[in-house]
Amino acid sequence: STTTDTGAILAQRGEQAAKEFEAVFLSEMLKPMFEGLEPDPMFGGGHGEKVFQGMMIQEYGKTMAEQGGVGLAEHVKTELIKLQEALDNGNR
Repeated sequence: STTTDTGAILAQRGEQAAKEFEAVFLSEMLKPMFEGLEPDPMFGGGHGEKVFQGMMIQEYGKTMAEQGGVGLAEHVKTELIKLQEALDNGNR
């Protein structure tokens, strides 16, 4: 039962790592979309807006990944499982 528990924990960690990877990937893909936008001088601008814009883009990436993203997380998770199985087989 311990092996099953460990396998479930590793699968859960792999899934979380894959989603986090997809979130970072999506955030990086979104950055260029916002680079050319000029803030409205009446309501924004300055250093603070640049900082918060970066945080907003990160949150967009996280939200997109949580909602299924572009399917990258599933492929990353599959590869992580293959790597883990290869490591497990090498240790036997």
